[in-house]
Amino acid sequence: MNLPNETLTEQDALAPPSRKQYLFPLILITSLFFFWGFVHNLDPILIPHLRKAFKLTDLESSLVDFSVFIAYFVMAMPAGYLMRKWGYKTGIIVGLLLFGIGSFLFIPAADTKMYAFFLGALFVIACGLAVLETAANPYVTILGPAKTADFRLNFSQSFNGLAAFLAPIVGAKYIFTEAGYSEAQVKAMTPAAYDAYVTAEAASVKGPYTILGIVIILVLVLFIFTKLPDIKSDPNEEKSKVSDALQFKNLRWGIVAQFFYVGAQVCVLSFFVRFVVVSANIDEKAAAVYAGFAGLAFMLGRFVGTFFMKFLPSKQLLSIYAIISMLLTLVAIFGEGSITIYALIGVSFFMSIMFPTIFSLGISDLGQHTKTGSSLIVMAIVGGAILPLFLG
Repeated sequence: MNLPNETLTEQDALAPPSRKQYLFPLILITSLFFFWGFVHNLDPILIPHLRKAFKLTDLESSLVDFSVFIAYFVMAMPAGYLMRKWGYKTGIIVGLLLFGIGSFLFIPAADTKMYAFFLGALFVIACGLAVLETAANPYVTILGPAKTADFRLNFSQSFNGLAAFLAPIVGAKYIFTEAGYSEAQVKAMTPAAYDAYVTAEAASVKGPYTILGIVIILVLVLFIFTKLPDIKSDPNEEKSKVSDALQFKNLRWGIVAQFFYVGAQVCVLSFFVRFVVVSANIDEKAAAVYAGFAGLAFMLGRFVGTFFMKFLPSKQLLSIYAIISMLLTLVAIFGEGSITIYALIGVSFFMSIMFPTIFSLGISDLGQHTKTGSSLIVMAIVGGAILPLFLG
């Protein structure tokens, strides 16, 4: 694929460059953090929507998460190979293409009114997201001086948090229909009324995902015609074997921790709307607004956590945040009424630093095995596919 780019080594890229040279590429890369955060945080709206429309059990509705996060397990290693073979830019373009195709697949999924088709569309989107995340996270750190790499990554990740705030609110407005039938009312419908209801509910997702697909394709075109530094890594780093990387204790524990963290995060966020509807006795649209505030808490928690890392070791801060998250989860489980909502919003705040902190600790001091270790930790995101099945 002949794409306009500048081929540099990672060492060259980290040398002091012209800041203007990397400004527009950095803006484009940062937009990716927003877009994958947005589509991920539509899932908590999509799950109760499809659950009611297709009369799904909790287990069946959790297949939404399974379809999304199993893609990370499937695509982590191929995405890493893609970056090594053809560079970050090609990987980003492939990821955006899959993202866009998956978004447009919601149109035939809605027309056929088949739950399995929706799951397939989500899987294609998630394959694209897996490639994008594998490329964008390291790429943003090398678009400028090494001393500001952490700042750039945290800045870009903050837009992921912004998307977590906006997506549930936008999704509730355009995906949830005005009918607002309860599950009992849906089950009591005649076959003809139910068919009309499913048609309307399925059609309501067309607009949001079609618009999302168009935007992603426009971003794809921008990437194709934008001159980006195509960073090539040292070939010696790619001689690493999985068995060699797993000799590092911190990587092994990082994989385990990431598996359970992502699984827990998905359980909290994906079942947020359904849980607070029952526990606090509110409707779905009101619950979706609270889900938006949970996303806002997630974003704020990342800023606050980054600040505290100036004074506390990241490992210690991670432990404190994890303990507080567990206590708040117990409040949500055993509490009643509005306290359960605020407890889950608190959980969102305190779990905000966990993914990047676990990731960083897991690949620390791996040397030439860093890229292999990174792929293994990305594969551990499969916890988000498996653990929600048990919750269902």
